Amino acid sequence: MEETLSEGNFFGTERVGKILLKIAPPVMLAQLIQALYNIVDSFFVGRYSKDALTALTVVYPLQLIIIALAVGTGVGVNTYMARKFAQNKPQDAKRAAGTGMVLSLVSWAIFAPLSALLMRPYVMTSASSPMAVEYAVSYGRIVCIGSLGAFLEGIWSKVHQSTGNMRLPMLAQIAGALVNVLLDPLLIFGMGPFPEMGAAGAAWATVFGQVVAAGITGVKGFYRPPGIRKMGHYIRRIYFYGYSSILMQMLFTVYIAALNIILAGFSDAAVTVLGLYYKVQSFFFIPLFGLQTCVVPVLSYNYACGNYTRCKNTMNSSFLISVVFMLAGMVCFVFFPKQMMALFSDSGEVLTIGAVAFPIIGSSFLSAVFSLMLPICFQAIGDGTTSLLLSLTRQIFCLVPLFWLFSLIGLNYVWLAFPISETIAGGIGLYLYRKQVQRWNRLEKLQMEKV
Repeated sequence: MEETLSEGNFFGTERVGKILLKIAPPVMLAQLIQALYNIVDSFFVGRYSKDALTALTVVYPLQLIIIALAVGTGVGVNTYMARKFAQNKPQDAKRAAGTGMVLSLVSWAIFAPLSALLMRPYVMTSASSPMAVEYAVSYGRIVCIGSLGAFLEGIWSKVHQSTGNMRLPMLAQIAGALVNVLLDPLLIFGMGPFPEMGAAGAAWATVFGQVVAAGITGVKGFYRPPGIRKMGHYIRRIYFYGYSSILMQMLFTVYIAALNIILAGFSDAAVTVLGLYYKVQSFFFIPLFGLQTCVVPVLSYNYACGNYTRCKNTMNSSFLISVVFMLAGMVCFVFFPKQMMALFSDSGEVLTIGAVAFPIIGSSFLSAVFSLMLPICFQAIGDGTTSLLLSLTRQIFCLVPLFWLFSLIGLNYVWLAFPISETIAGGIGLYLYRKQVQRWNRLEKLQMEKV
């Protein structure tokens, strides 16, 4: 991997547009495959049973916890490694990569038994149908206990991405998703030598796909961790840069769980609609999520070097690209909600609720560009406090209280919480980002005066 590690200055010398065009497409393609997998997964499960489809929605917040711990820690590793490459200290970067792997193993060892123990009481807060509860408990225990591959892949992918190598993580995610998709119908419905396993089959397909992805990224992403005495320094730095990402993802989990509980007070169908929204939404948010991944090493590298103009250019390019793609998503959600939902469910109640929910939520997509990209910007430059504040504003201070208040009026009104929350968080983010740009401009002026 030495050759790849030497390419760190690519982030500081190449044109920003060319950097994004080089590193973003592989990430977006991998996420496209992942989104397609999510859609196919829900398609098969939905065809098997509407209770099984509800089960996937109920367990989704727990899967977000896995993402929060794995990817959030990986972001800390990614950011720290990019900074060390900028400072020409590759040995420190390698030690951080090894430390990240140890942290992923410890995280899994704590999360797996706790989630298995608490699975049933958690599920019963968001599902009322006895069959949906049993499906969710079975599915949830398998994907949580079997999540070691997800934890390791979350670290190793970020190790590669810190050097600009987006292709190997892309290939790993594609391979994992394809394995998952191929196994889904075999294990869910029972084909050939495979028994019919229902929701549990979908869970095992997910686990096998994650193991494949981890194996591919681990071939060149594995680094020997430093000694225990030295490891403490790297753990502190990794979580210094990654804690805001972990908390942001955790907040996502909290608010999804809270929304599920509120919607369960109306019907399981309302819970299913929210789950379908997040499944379909992931497909249209691909450019934005892909750029989130790509701007972290670019911003971290150039901020460490004092190249503030390149930081501003990176964000401007990201905003422009995201807005263009999010417009397309907004059109689909506003004008074609029933057509999208009909791919997964033929329930009249689900389609009726979704026909109201999807257009209202879709109207928030443009504001989401700023409410989602700006926390990543502040995180990448080491300002985790501002990053966390923006995420708290969007997900906890605004969305959950507004969702609950509107639920007192009626189900059709709860969805208004999405566009209102995105607009408030995006507006605050833009204000704080403008203040940050002004600071960069002053620093650039001082740099020019010294020259």
